Amino acid sequence: MKTLQDFNFKNTKAVIRVDFNVPLDENFHVTDTTRIEAAKPTIDKIIADGGSVILMSHLGRPNGIEEKYSLQHIVKTASEILGMEVLFASDCVGEIAEKAAENLKPGQVLLLENLRFYAEEEAGDVGFAKKLASLGDIYVNDAFGTAHRAHASTTIIAQFFPEHKCFGALLAKEIESLNKVLKNSEKPVTAVLGGSKVSSKITVIENILDKIDHMIIGGGMTFTFVKALGGKIGNSICEDDKMELALEILKIAKEKGVQIHIPVDVVAANAFSNDAQTQIVDVREIPDGWQGLDAGPKSLEAFKKVIMDSKTILWNGPLGVFELPTFANGTISLGNFIAESTANGAFSLVGGGDSVAAVKQFGLEHKMSYVSTGGGAMLEMLEGRILPGVAAILD
Repeated sequence: MKTLQDFNFKNTKAVIRVDFNVPLDENFHVTDTTRIEAAKPTIDKIIADGGSVILMSHLGRPNGIEEKYSLQHIVKTASEILGMEVLFASDCVGEIAEKAAENLKPGQVLLLENLRFYAEEEAGDVGFAKKLASLGDIYVNDAFGTAHRAHASTTIIAQFFPEHKCFGALLAKEIESLNKVLKNSEKPVTAVLGGSKVSSKITVIENILDKIDHMIIGGGMTFTFVKALGGKIGNSICEDDKMELALEILKIAKEKGVQIHIPVDVVAANAFSNDAQTQIVDVREIPDGWQGLDAGPKSLEAFKKVIMDSKTILWNGPLGVFELPTFANGTISLGNFIAESTANGAFSLVGGGDSVAAVKQFGLEHKMSYVSTGGGAMLEMLEGRILPGVAAILD
């Protein structure tokens, strides 16, 4: 696996695929700078070596050229975070981009305009990838969030750099962290899978059962399991067509010696609202007209014991509707248990949009061993797939 450390970038122009797909407010101010900060170590290393950097990214889902999706909007923020002026090219291919790249001096950073202003980017067009490749001497992929897409800038471009391509610091760390859970984990290994649907996690569950000792199931998918086991779930969310699958998962887990932990009690509400009436009930005895929206105290006590005894922890998905403060306690408590276990020496990996949002919202981000930057990409790696963007560098 070639990384930044395998190259000296002196007098070279590095074309880096970054993931600067950041949220902007109505005045085009960046509201979350995490992804730009995540790219800084890679850029710093290349500049320190005496090279120059050409950054390419997409922003949003534009339909052709749309000013509101111009990467021009993030130049000021990127300059502040990187501590140097970021130059901007108002196109990503063609004469404007070529000239800007040609004039780039060692120590300078150039950001190209939104790749997705061209349909060829998402189509994985070889000609478009070749134009991007012509701008630099070495290709660095540091965009984990898009590594599961076979787009021109994430995958196809790599073929034009047979010897001169590598993973950036962020992408290398993502792969290393996932491998630490999936391949080189210290036991006992616990996976916490939350969220609303079993269907979105089936492949992940199937792939990781061989690698874990415990699985905590939380969130809305709890109720598909509970109902399948004969419990009464009131008005709780449930995938009736996945109940047989839930029983099958429990059977396979038992055969493999994996202990499955399902909530025993829940915070139930008479409406999906922060101001609803609530009561704590047995997960198998939720009254009609009530729905489970968070894990209850007995469940959290049981989960804490499992987490504290674990040496490797994977967390993907919340335990309840944490966006509503009334039902956030389960997710916050789980986060605190994982933070405590991490402080005691466990390795914890958090990934998937909602769990990442939760650790950030509750100030737990820096108490985890690693927080992944790519939701879809991480899920695909957990499903056992080789991501096209990763394969292209390894090829």
